[in-house]
Amino acid sequence: MTSKNITVPLINEPVGEPTRQFEITLSDPTNGAFLGTTATAIVDITNPDLSTKPINISTRGLVQSGDDVMIAGFIIQGSNSKQVLIRGLGPSLTQRGVINALQDPTLDLRDQSGTQLAFNDNYKDSQEAAIEATLPPTDDNESAIVITLAPGTYTAILRGKANGVGEVEVYDLDSTSATHLINISTRAFVGSDDNTALIGGFIIDGQTSHNILIRAIGPSLTAYGVTGALADPTLDFYRGSQLIYSNDDWTTAPNEADIVATGAPPTDAKESALLLNVDPGTYTAVVRGKNGTTGVALVEVYEVP
Repeated sequence: MTSKNITVPLINEPVGEPTRQFEITLSDPTNGAFLGTTATAIVDITNPDLSTKPINISTRGLVQSGDDVMIAGFIIQGSNSKQVLIRGLGPSLTQRGVINALQDPTLDLRDQSGTQLAFNDNYKDSQEAAIEATLPPTDDNESAIVITLAPGTYTAILRGKANGVGEVEVYDLDSTSATHLINISTRAFVGSDDNTALIGGFIIDGQTSHNILIRAIGPSLTAYGVTGALADPTLDFYRGSQLIYSNDDWTTAPNEADIVATGAPPTDAKESALLLNVDPGTYTAVVRGKNGTTGVALVEVYEVP
């Protein structure tokens, strides 16, 4: 029996690209050689996604009217378009013990130029089949949008037909690591108790730890025309239900120099920040006002190289 090695040159592609498949067929043997019973083979080349990245980002907080609606910004980074599910929740939050949940949320998706890309009131109004195939809301009065987005910056605006506590969520519906969610920043009104705190949640998937920068912004929002900004935000960071880190004023953090080195430290000493290396898991960043104070704040979670 004679064997021969066949070399197939491969072109490097980003991690997580689709599996490539090709067929090899042997024919026309020479010099008295003959083919065995198997002359054809199918070869799969896989490029698995083992990277660590955010796959779901969400924010819960008090949704009011005017400038005090909930505004969630997120960034899609990479070379390909990505399909995402965006949900605006309200009534179903009552089942989690939330008091005064937003009863009838609406969801407005815009690109970085402010152009409206999609709008939804009740998720069954449109795209019902596409949404039901993913992770649909559990209440018909809640909102959802399934959409494929090019890399860029986007804003999801959560409003209510009356004031209440709502939640906006962005889910990554594909596993292509060449394009992924890298940041969420949500602005909303922070109330005086835990029920009306601003809560940013995210899930990190993968096999290795990940660097993240979390910021709680308040006083510096005034420079952007925001009235009633939270004067002194505090930041608590949880894994599951366990509190693992806290910060009041970011300049008191033990790794203040590292926060500055990210190029994105808060611009006001009263604002809070945490720069952490975290394992894959589910995390929550909670923004409150010091001593129960209230006002408009911004919670941000950044992926840091």
